[in-house]
Amino acid sequence: MISRFKRLLIGRPMKSAELEGEKLSKLKALAVLSSDALSSVAYGTEQILLVLVAAGFAAVWYSIPISIAVLGLLLILILSYRQTIYAYPKGGGAYIVAKDNLGISTGLLAGGSLLVDYILTVAVSSSAGTDAITSAFPALHDYRVVIALIMIVFLTVMNLRGIGESASVLAYPVYLFVAAVFVLIIAGVIKVIIHGANGSIPELGAAVSNISLFMLLKAFSSGCSALTGVEAVSNAIPNFKKPAERNAAITLMMMGTILGAMFIGISLLAYWNGIVPNPKETVVSQIANATFGRGVLYYAIQGITALILFLAANTAYSAFPLLAFMLAKDKYMPNAFMVRGDRLGFSNGIIFLGIFSAVLVIVFHGDTENLIPLYAVGVFIPFTLSQLGMMIRWIRLKPANWVFGLVVNTIGMLTTLVITLIFIFTKFSQIWMVFIFLPIVIFVFFKIHRHYMNTADELRVDIKKEKPVIKGSTIVVPVAGITKVVLQSISYAKSLTDNVVAVYVGFDEDEIERMEKKWEEWNPGVRLIVLRSSYRSFIRPLIRFIETVEWKTQESDHITVLIPQFITKQWWHNFLHNQSSLLLRAYLFNQKDVVVATVPYHLLR
Repeated sequence: MISRFKRLLIGRPMKSAELEGEKLSKLKALAVLSSDALSSVAYGTEQILLVLVAAGFAAVWYSIPISIAVLGLLLILILSYRQTIYAYPKGGGAYIVAKDNLGISTGLLAGGSLLVDYILTVAVSSSAGTDAITSAFPALHDYRVVIALIMIVFLTVMNLRGIGESASVLAYPVYLFVAAVFVLIIAGVIKVIIHGANGSIPELGAAVSNISLFMLLKAFSSGCSALTGVEAVSNAIPNFKKPAERNAAITLMMMGTILGAMFIGISLLAYWNGIVPNPKETVVSQIANATFGRGVLYYAIQGITALILFLAANTAYSAFPLLAFMLAKDKYMPNAFMVRGDRLGFSNGIIFLGIFSAVLVIVFHGDTENLIPLYAVGVFIPFTLSQLGMMIRWIRLKPANWVFGLVVNTIGMLTTLVITLIFIFTKFSQIWMVFIFLPIVIFVFFKIHRHYMNTADELRVDIKKEKPVIKGSTIVVPVAGITKVVLQSISYAKSLTDNVVAVYVGFDEDEIERMEKKWEEWNPGVRLIVLRSSYRSFIRPLIRFIETVEWKTQESDHITVLIPQFITKQWWHNFLHNQSSLLLRAYLFNQKDVVVATVPYHLLR
């Protein structure tokens, strides 16, 4: 039943040979890997205005030069990551760049930050999508956490069905959103041309007495949240059709162009319409309302915006499993993250991402404003480290035209470093947990790596010196009575060796006497050892007996404990039995030189 439900949910298993067919074309990749970056136009301008309105309505005109500065940084990042794509065509982005040029620890800092960022991407996107819905339907405001969790489950299942299928389904809403935003921008500009801008808006360049450089930098850093997701293409190069790096570079340039046009368009419309942030209604909702009124087009734009904000999380579902795979390949994350599922995706990474992002949504109650600073810091740390790593690579290798690359990366590094520092100093109360969580993540990476290295050292065989040692075998069969389960187990044990002993743990003399008499009458050709337990525990006496046998025979024999176990026909029948065999097996696994095996007996009814 579980297997049938799984097939219904995620589809039939796919052959490994079908992997190439799961690769993405440029148009599909643009939808899947750019949905996070493109969707950020729905809240990027709003983040700028949230800072500026603290200085009064007269300061909102600063949103335009700040938006232009954000576009400049976007251009630098696009050029930088385009260089990263060609320099590191196997993917990995900031993690690989930092590890290769700045060392393991710095690489893990970049990788850990990106993993955290992708988890936050899902949480922020689902929360922001919920905000768009509740702006249009305020009655749903109290259910925003439930709505966000439903969307996380949906995206997790879609991605478990494979990147090819999810891309085919999710590409339509992404392009629909791009079309809707451009329709909104064009209609808004035409309305401004015909009717003019809002008469109450402050003039560009108007003096504002209580504005400060620090506030402007804070607004700029907040607006840079619109740049999150730019690095996803460089992380996911292996998901592209061949030639992968060329297709990835073209996709990155397409994404940058579309993102830049939409972001500056929304910022201009927000300024011309005199819009300020409202806790109950997003900036995009106010722009759509001002442009079209609360008619069909308004609700269509809100619905599409909500959908793209939800689907923005799909970028993380594409990039997180690949990055986790690379870290696992380097032995810094569990090997389970390298395993491809039935649909050829790294399903363990997908499930892990879905669970942790859902936890974040619950903890933060779906509050986007509280999540975005964490989200932005998580991505700007890798931005900075990636730029610095590329700077060192240019200086170290000095390829053709390396000076231009060095200049681009130097400007980008200094800018992203300043933004990171501004976030740290201005929003420390919201992001302090990053400075606790990231060191813990890096510490865990090193502990995992040490475990794998120690395990490899311990398991390594010197093929010139070490050969198999042939010993005899002693088999111990714990019995609770004379049943077909015991009969089958003893029959199997005697087929392996003549050195078999059955062990019975008795709690009172009468039952011990009955068991001994019945065993003697049955006479299976195996000696019965009876252990007396004064405290009604069968585990402790049995473990002590096995330790004694092990001590006496360790030089000559392998010790095997063969546990009889019956398997019920219905799953719920298991609750009707005490499952003592499972408890015994759990204890015996801690015995250093004891082999534990189970002989199953399947009940027919």
